[in-house]
Amino acid sequence: MGYARTALLLAGMTALFLGVGYMLGGEAGMMIALVFAAGMNLFTYWNADKMVLGMYGAREIQRADLPWLHDMIQQLARRAELPMPKVYLIEQDQPNAFATGRNPENAAVAATRGLLERMSHEEVAGVMAHELAHVKNRDTLIMTITATIAGAISMLANFALFFGNNRNNPLGLIGTLAMMFLAPLAAMLVQMAISRSREYEADRLGAEICGRPLWLASALAKLEKGAATIDNHAAERNPATAHMFIINPLHAHAVDSLFSTHPNTQNRIAALQRMAGAGNTSRGPWD
Repeated sequence: MGYARTALLLAGMTALFLGVGYMLGGEAGMMIALVFAAGMNLFTYWNADKMVLGMYGAREIQRADLPWLHDMIQQLARRAELPMPKVYLIEQDQPNAFATGRNPENAAVAATRGLLERMSHEEVAGVMAHELAHVKNRDTLIMTITATIAGAISMLANFALFFGNNRNNPLGLIGTLAMMFLAPLAAMLVQMAISRSREYEADRLGAEICGRPLWLASALAKLEKGAATIDNHAAERNPATAHMFIINPLHAHAVDSLFSTHPNTQNRIAALQRMAGAGNTSRGPWD
């Protein structure tokens, strides 16, 4: 169900992007928009991981630096049938984590110092399993594409205001003005809906990877509290990357609203508790 919803939302965002291109320049504008989107996605496909890791000053660590973390991720990756990702540490007090990389062969997981210091090893395992689930589901690529298209829609909408609109557009100037304001808003809402959908799916698969849904449930409760009380200044400077983290790092109200990049934390915990109660894990507990 998660994949079907994501595909539908991506199709809607693509259609919105092409529609903006058509209103800007007719069929030619739509084709230009398509080529532009393809070029942007190609660039981000190869460079997004380096860019986001650089934004947060993430430092790659080897086994000699943190043997227990490196061994934990290696074992979880083996259980998930994934190659061993690169491991990064972010010198940040707020407990949080994210995954990045264009595919499982070029993936990286990043954890903050606050996560490692404030969580038990079991809770860290739940968080890392969640991030490996994102890698396995290729969510990092999906979210990179949606962020790129959303940004391109906003750019095209601004072009429409300054360079005029398609004379065949039946809505005329009013339609162009409406598009300028509504298209970026619609793109943002779709992007956030995709992000929330992928978080629920990563929780489910992550719980299966580590074999203990309650480890992740416990971690989510601590993560929410930490994110609400400890500033993440790098995230505040780069709010477009907030959706990548396991918990919203921006002190936003954690509710399942149209404007939330993450699902309600209590809803996520409840889903994991139901999963644990039903015994819905594909393997035994990680150890």
